Amino acid sequence: MIDKLAEQLVNLTVKQVSELATILKKKYGIEPSTSMKVENPLSVKEKIDEKKEKSIFNIILKSSGNSKLSVVKLVKEITGKGLKESKDLVDNIPGVIKESVNKTEAENLKNKFEEIGAEVELK
Repeated sequence: MIDKLAEQLVNLTVKQVSELATILKKKYGIEPSTSMKVENPLSVKEKIDEKKEKSIFNIILKSSGNSKLSVVKLVKEITGKGLKESKDLVDNIPGVIKESVNKTEAENLKNKFEEIGAEVELK
């Protein structure tokens, strides 16, 4: 009987474990210890996703540094936007310069920005 109970407990879903913890707390005053904390399934998925290496990035301008004009020119070159739109992007920091860029291109663009003194983040 105990073996069957143990097997049933081991095979519970996260939702069922959460419900069991609630019942034990309300009916019997038993609270789970910190080692038995039930994690939100979404947070578990996020942790798994973080461990996977990203291959697509957004390039975010964090700072234009000392050479704002050079950064505007580079933004214009990369995005294909006009001078005014590029300047507006640089003026509204932090801002996304380019979205959904592969890892190699993102790193190359980040290096170009860093060479002219700008600060860029890849997300």
